[in-house]
Amino acid sequence: MDTNQYGKTGWTPDSIENLNGKIFIITGTTSGTGFEAAKILLSKGAKVVMLNRNPKKAADTIKTLKQELGNHIDVLAIQMDLAVQASVKKAAKEVLSTVTQIDALICNAAIAQVPKQILTVDGWESQMGTNYFGNFTLQALLFPLIKKSKGRIVTVGSMGYDMGIKTIKFDDLNWDNDYTPNEAYSQSKLAQIMTIYELQDKLAAAGKTDVKAYACHPGSSRTNLINTSGSFVMKFIFNLMKLSPLTQSAEKGAYPQLMCATEPNLDQSGFYGPTGRNFWTGPVGAHKLEPHAKDKAVAKRLWELSEKETGVKWNI
Repeated sequence: MDTNQYGKTGWTPDSIENLNGKIFIITGTTSGTGFEAAKILLSKGAKVVMLNRNPKKAADTIKTLKQELGNHIDVLAIQMDLAVQASVKKAAKEVLSTVTQIDALICNAAIAQVPKQILTVDGWESQMGTNYFGNFTLQALLFPLIKKSKGRIVTVGSMGYDMGIKTIKFDDLNWDNDYTPNEAYSQSKLAQIMTIYELQDKLAAAGKTDVKAYACHPGSSRTNLINTSGSFVMKFIFNLMKLSPLTQSAEKGAYPQLMCATEPNLDQSGFYGPTGRNFWTGPVGAHKLEPHAKDKAVAKRLWELSEKETGVKWNI
């Protein structure tokens, strides 16, 4: 085990300096790690734009944040359904007309363990369509302002990237054959992480070293992720796990994304998350990423396919 460069406790939000004048865009903030990340950024003086599917829940979240932090906080909500490309494009447009800079885009929202194969309106398997293609389009459309702001893109992946097949199933991206909730989820998370390292290579090749891209994961946090989209059995297992020492608080689960969004001079080649047993809990820092997540040939092919599938071209 590498020793953590942030000491025994690992990285914590105490490292975050005053964020006055900084603007963060976060997806999926009505509960769990996204809510905690938004709360901590706001408490440090940042402006936060929340992108959520459910406007009622987003409004309630703003109310809660104001109750906890005070009415002075600068927070606003924009409606976006990651599973629908038209919604992502509309939200991106709204973000670009609302803010003048983006210091970090934190792609935190996800769905997981969808019990049976469902296709999105755009024709993709739901987990891939939401977790991967939704984020690919959002990142690409906000990229020009992120570039101008010398900002960051933070993708919240999952250790699930290593719990399915170790490559992208190009011949059956929608899992028309052999669909399992876990394999499809794993695939969407692997794709998300792969694309971040591919983006780093593209930025380096274009000489855009002042824009940074990071991949992290929350570990095993007590959030609603499985409760929102998982099967009854998965929910039962996960809710039992929540009572065990194998999980940590949603607040701790937010640390890796906060670290990647704010920590100065953070090495992009790292994969950030809890560094304890199985990388589920423990002090936050960089830890091992399995080599298949940085398979250059697969990542390049995936990127080209994604631009074709979404019809969205990155302007790097």
